[in-house]
Amino acid sequence: MATQRSRRLRKKMHIDEFQELGFSIGFAFPEGSNEETIDSTLDALIEEVIDPNGLAFDGSGYLQWEGLICLQQTGKCTDEHREIVRKWLSERKLNNIQVTELFDVWWD
Repeated sequence: MATQRSRRLRKKMHIDEFQELGFSIGFAFPEGSNEETIDSTLDALIEEVIDPNGLAFDGSGYLQWEGLICLQQTGKCTDEHREIVRKWLSERKLNNIQVTELFDVWWD
């Protein structure tokens, strides 16, 4: 019984095997980018990178965007996820691309 409670508590607190790792991103569209370009780029990010890799993205902005990326299911993003996102953003020739190291999305 004590082991079950410990497991439940670890799950509730998102620690140990239930830890969730994610990363933050930032990027900017070139000055003068129109709303259609911004919308289509963000739609493509979701369709080509976020959804196919089981990721979730919570962000905001207009010309300058910031956001958090984690997994749709409980789990840990990897450095491979970071590189997939970084590469995709770079290929779109966006400015000021920033991809942080992995961190605990509940406790950092």
